[in-house]
Amino acid sequence: METPRLKRINELARKQRETGLTEEERREQEKLRREYVTAFKKNLVAQLENTYIVDENGAKRKVRRKK
Repeated sequence: METPRLKRINELARKQRETGLTEEERREQEKLRREYVTAFKKNLVAQLENTYIVDENGAKRKVRRKK
């Protein structure tokens, strides 16, 4: 996620604590938070797809998703 969007998320969070948000700002905050969570999950999945577990015998195996 780009830096300006992260700054805006933090700015809205600060404003919410201090003075409160308008309805429009609340919707913007929700949208930005959803985008952030989606990007975070995508990056985590990509990292886990490139992760291997090495057992006691030295054999590597790829991490698999639980069903």
